[in-house]
Amino acid sequence: MTLLAIDFDNLHQLLRNLHQDMMPLCGDMVGVAKGIAGLGALFYVASRVWQALARAEPIDVYPLLRPFVIGLCIMFFPTFVLGTINAVMSPVVKGTHTILETQMTDVHSLQAEKERLEYDARLREGKAWLVDDEVYDQKMKDLGITDAAEMISMWGERTWYDMKVWFRQLIRDFFELLFNAAALTIDTLRTFFLVVLSILGPLAFALSVYDGFQSTLTNWISRYISVYLWLPIADLFSAVLSKIQALMLQMDIDMLRDPSYVPDASNGVYIIFFIIGIIGYFSIPSVAGWVIQAGGGSATRGVNTMASKGAAMAGGVAGAASGNVAGRLMGKE
Repeated sequence: MTLLAIDFDNLHQLLRNLHQDMMPLCGDMVGVAKGIAGLGALFYVASRVWQALARAEPIDVYPLLRPFVIGLCIMFFPTFVLGTINAVMSPVVKGTHTILETQMTDVHSLQAEKERLEYDARLREGKAWLVDDEVYDQKMKDLGITDAAEMISMWGERTWYDMKVWFRQLIRDFFELLFNAAALTIDTLRTFFLVVLSILGPLAFALSVYDGFQSTLTNWISRYISVYLWLPIADLFSAVLSKIQALMLQMDIDMLRDPSYVPDASNGVYIIFFIIGIIGYFSIPSVAGWVIQAGGGSATRGVNTMASKGAAMAGGVAGAASGNVAGRLMGKE
């Protein structure tokens, strides 16, 4: 059962294509940036040459090359700047995505094995008709009119079992939808910020030529790399959650292999980790800030503030969940 037939993989691919399609737009800012940088280079060189002449000192040529190098980067911004950063960071994205795909493959194989063992457990229990429609229909046909009481009992038990499974699956699908929506939200914000930084990048480089704005260059680079890392960090976060799910599935499989174990079709633990994952996704910008510090400005301050609150909330939820489990275990003792 699925709440909404949404292919989130296609939506993420759409965002990646959007990012690539919007990259050429930074060329529209190159002309303006070259004019601003050229004027800044004139003031930059003139002021330093004049200072050297006024002090009767030799002119140091090496620092004067800075505005010309920046101007060269502006002229070939899509290739020199964006192309270099994307080429360096692309293997990181591919590597983390490979880790995620490996973990997802393990989860799918374990889930298939768990479903098979659940069916075998129902066979051992003598209630295969609870999970198999063909067995249920055949058993109902085999019962005669004199077995009306047993037929009603079977129908009631099957209906109650289907309702429990349906409700639990509904809750799980709902939180899975929210989980995927949170991942899509982070990816959408990442794409938006990367597009804005890419289009306005030449302007940031041009302003960095002027005295007092030199930090604009390093701030732009650090922000771009920080936002670019959102996707690899999200993949690593999803890989960790998938690994946790695989470990829980392995525990369920080990219990199902016990002939005396009766499955209850409970998904409560999975739902808890979906909730933690939803909150944890919004801490990804904060984690990216730990990897590379994006200083100054307020372009992503709101997102980072929300991420900090999300990280604190995730810690609170995890603490509450662990405290609840510990309290129940102590109560059983």
